[in-house]
Amino acid sequence: MVAAGAHRPGPLKQQNKAHKGGKHSGASQRRAGGRVPVKAQPRRRLRELSRVDRRHQALQLRRQRKEAVLAEKRSLGSRDGPPHLVVVVPLHSRAAAHDTLHLLQSQESAVVRVDEGRAGSFALLCPRLKQRWRFVTAQTGDLHAVLDLAKVADSLLFILDAADGWDSAGEHCLSCLFAQGLPTYALAVPGGTDLPLKKRIDARKKLAKAIEKRFPEAKLFPLNTEQESSLLLRHLSTQKQRHLAFRDRRAQLLAYAAEFVPGQESDLVGTLKVSGFVRGQTLDVNSLVHIVGHGDFQMSQVDAPPDPLSLNPRVVKGQKRSQDMEVWDDSVNGTDEMEEDVKVLMKVDPHKQESLQSEVVPDPMEGEQTWPTEEELQEAEASLKAKRRVVKVPKGTSKYQAAWIVDDGEEGSEKDDDDDNDEDDDDDMDDDMMEEAVSQDGESSGEEEPAEEECETMTVSECLRDDQYDEKVEEDEQMLEKYKQERMDEMFPDEVDTPRDIPARVRFQKYRGLKSFRTSPWDPKENLPRDYARIFQFQDFSRTRKHLFRKIEKEETEGASVGWYVTLHICNVPVLVMESFKEGKPLVLFSLLPHEQKMSVLNFLVHRHPSNSEPVRAKEELIFHCGFRRFRASPLFSQHTSADKHKLERFLRPDAALVVTVYAPITFPPASVLLFKQRSNGMHDLIATGSLLSVDPDRIVIKRLVLSGHPFKIFAKTAVVRYMFFNREDVMWFKPVELRTKWGRRGHIKEPLGTHGHMKCHFDGQLKSQDTVLLNLYKRVFPKWTYDPHVPEPVPWVRSESTLPVQEVEME
Repeated sequence: MVAAGAHRPGPLKQQNKAHKGGKHSGASQRRAGGRVPVKAQPRRRLRELSRVDRRHQALQLRRQRKEAVLAEKRSLGSRDGPPHLVVVVPLHSRAAAHDTLHLLQSQESAVVRVDEGRAGSFALLCPRLKQRWRFVTAQTGDLHAVLDLAKVADSLLFILDAADGWDSAGEHCLSCLFAQGLPTYALAVPGGTDLPLKKRIDARKKLAKAIEKRFPEAKLFPLNTEQESSLLLRHLSTQKQRHLAFRDRRAQLLAYAAEFVPGQESDLVGTLKVSGFVRGQTLDVNSLVHIVGHGDFQMSQVDAPPDPLSLNPRVVKGQKRSQDMEVWDDSVNGTDEMEEDVKVLMKVDPHKQESLQSEVVPDPMEGEQTWPTEEELQEAEASLKAKRRVVKVPKGTSKYQAAWIVDDGEEGSEKDDDDDNDEDDDDDMDDDMMEEAVSQDGESSGEEEPAEEECETMTVSECLRDDQYDEKVEEDEQMLEKYKQERMDEMFPDEVDTPRDIPARVRFQKYRGLKSFRTSPWDPKENLPRDYARIFQFQDFSRTRKHLFRKIEKEETEGASVGWYVTLHICNVPVLVMESFKEGKPLVLFSLLPHEQKMSVLNFLVHRHPSNSEPVRAKEELIFHCGFRRFRASPLFSQHTSADKHKLERFLRPDAALVVTVYAPITFPPASVLLFKQRSNGMHDLIATGSLLSVDPDRIVIKRLVLSGHPFKIFAKTAVVRYMFFNREDVMWFKPVELRTKWGRRGHIKEPLGTHGHMKCHFDGQLKSQDTVLLNLYKRVFPKWTYDPHVPEPVPWVRSESTLPVQEVEME
């Protein structure tokens, strides 16, 4: 019993929060009672390191990194490592490269080896310092030579002019080198001693201000005396090396000497013996090698001749060396003795050797071609016309029943082909064709009573309305020309005019409509071109790439180690490669990873280079420098999004990153890419730079077409649209496709009006008279197979005045 005057809580009684004790970390540990899960044990042990242990761990990691850097510096240019390869790049026409090389050669206690037949190429040996360098000069006018040498160089030595720094050709060369990937570099400024002291200081300040943007934190080295050249050499040997990802996982070799042995069948193809120092990774004789600019080849064997740049060279008896003789020739060791001392390191194993097959040979019986050919389309159209027939049907007969009625005149001819064509007639005769056949029968046989009754019941009301609607066609023709002129001033992407001489359903028969470009499904294996039967595709490209890179890092490959001087016997090489080497062009070799000789679809992510402003259209032939390859191809441009479908771009846009898609040999990223466009005079203009995005043939590139119409009559949520189509059949064909307007309305085609393409459309709101009705059509596109590994040599860049005053104005 509750007392009469007792207080009873109402529905708004105060509810206090419950105590949350026991939810902090200490209480949870007490409840666990010391039990720790097995999976959480290692993480907890790492977190609970003491301060002293954490300091020791950080010290050990720092010491390991320091030792790795020191070991790399000591191995480069040492007795066991390859010579320190320095590429000298003069960036100005007045840059004194010859004086620079003469100063570098005049080192005390150093031996100079001059390369025969190659100007500006020599080796510098310092037995006292246990260091050896090889200097190679690359002229900025030869773009391919500069880029090829930079692919294998340990350091780049830029020679600047004391007054102007670099000219337009040097600026173009620097842009290409930065886009490809710049190794370790140094800046040297020879000359300028003839100027007064004050002008010399002012010129140096101006030059330092100019290079601040292009070379941040770079140091200028004057190069006028032997002491300054010694400081430059010390800087080159002690600075930290910058790594390029595409060459760290592959073996590379710069040819020191080469010999061509013609084949038995033809003198144009034979065996090329290339000698040089192995860099990067261990070189396997069973792998393939890529000669930059010439293609992929196989090796037959690897020899080990004597090292021509040994720090302790052998002196042949009978030849005396004077005390002040500093320059030695390559003939000191003797050619005959070198040939006798050649040792065969390894020979190729036919069972383990990589194949040169780059394309799949398609079998025409496997049905890779999913889109019908032109002959098949013509045969289908001819058979379709032959199957059309006009029949007489009684009143009330349905379309399905009329398909089974056989005319008296056609009964005899149909019996001959009864076994072959009966099933095809049922499948191919659709409702529209049946309606047309019935209407034609009603017009041709107007005297008979059943046909007149059928015409009245099925088509009379619609035909009368069409005849009344088509009275003002001439006015529409005049308005059409005005709307065409007005639309010429609009910049709407992908908008095209509907052709009047060809039905739209024929002109756009390969296009389709999508409910949503982002979410509507599109099968990547649908309607593939015949070229897709020739390419290779990975089941999981990322997994294959990780597996290969992990194998390179952990497993030891058998072959020629880094730093060895070897001779590679390369099979079936054209004689043009040897002729190019004799002309002074650098011969650069890269070993290929598995699958890198096979063709596939490569996607590059690029940005338009600010120095180029000319329009570049899709499917226009461009020159690609991808990693260690260069080739010509006609690419596609598409948007870079995270969706499964990507819209085609007809031009290379300057304000956004685009994806370039081409057929090319497989290359494992990371790899830089440069896009060039060849002028009519032979010069190559840099138009875009970027990197390799993926190797994915399933990347869907969609081309969009936009058909536009004008609202003729507007009601509450209905409007009559014209000028989108010009016949009734096209309206019925595109009826399932959704409509949209420029002002955000969405709708669909309700029914056609008349026979000249007018249509009644329903929208989600009332239209404005200034609005435009749009219909989007989509089609998947593929790049053209125009891959060509042979790129013509560019014409040297035309030099102009220095670019430093322009940079100075920008900084101010």
